[in-house]
Amino acid sequence: MARMNAPSWQDVVTQTEHALACGALRSFDTVQSVIEDGGVRFLVRQAANLARKEEASKLAEKSAADAASAWRDPFSPCEASLRVGDIGERHFLLLNKFNVFAHHLLIVTTDFEPQESLIDEDDFAALFACLDRFDGLGFYNGGAVAGSSQPHKHLQMVPLPLEGHALPVAPFIEAARTSGVFRAPQLAFTHAAAWLGGDDAAHVHATYLRLLKAIGVQPLDVAGVAHQSAPYNLLVTRRWMLAVPRGVSHVEGVAVNALGFAGSLFVRDGAQRRVVETRGPMKLLADATIS
Repeated sequence: MARMNAPSWQDVVTQTEHALACGALRSFDTVQSVIEDGGVRFLVRQAANLARKEEASKLAEKSAADAASAWRDPFSPCEASLRVGDIGERHFLLLNKFNVFAHHLLIVTTDFEPQESLIDEDDFAALFACLDRFDGLGFYNGGAVAGSSQPHKHLQMVPLPLEGHALPVAPFIEAARTSGVFRAPQLAFTHAAAWLGGDDAAHVHATYLRLLKAIGVQPLDVAGVAHQSAPYNLLVTRRWMLAVPRGVSHVEGVAVNALGFAGSLFVRDGAQRRVVETRGPMKLLADATIS
């Protein structure tokens, strides 16, 4: 497969500045703290002020209202001020309108494809075209239970390091590295990991399918298109990939998406932060998965 061209990091920065200037980009101010659990230094971000908390609540209410009404695809067309550029012929790079991390990006299929369809070779080629231009963590929320809020297929990406912090789970995955599918013993939630050893899209895709099989997610044919049989999260770096089977979307009101399994959690208020502290981040993540 020919290597795709992707926007540069300067393209991302320039479009971010434009989107902030015109009000298209809505970033959440957060206060960050670290909670250590099982040797992992979890990054916990809490909404910083009352206005942002109220905005988050309104967004949640709007999401619920949107779910009950006729759905409009926000990616087709997308807001022009958020669009960074094309990635090959089937994908484009988009700024995440409501972000916690700076330069949070979406890799979106140009034509509608369902989020619960399996990631294909072209999707991985688009992701690695971006990873070739700038280092980052790619991730995927496979279905609403896994934290996805939009049914139009999109991978996500945040730059590394995470605003100056090393990826919390990375040392444990790298220490457990072996050939084939493996687990990192320090990560108490159900998962399967594999070392990539390159960015060939066919190899990455084959590894992804092995990981899905290892966590009990099977391909399911829906009108001739392979779909997931159950919700899951996926983390992808230049070096490794990790998959997690999901059981519930929230634990005691705390939403969990793929970034949680990377070691980064977002809470809306002090009550949710106390849930994370009391329960422990690792137990919270374990309770969000299928054992």
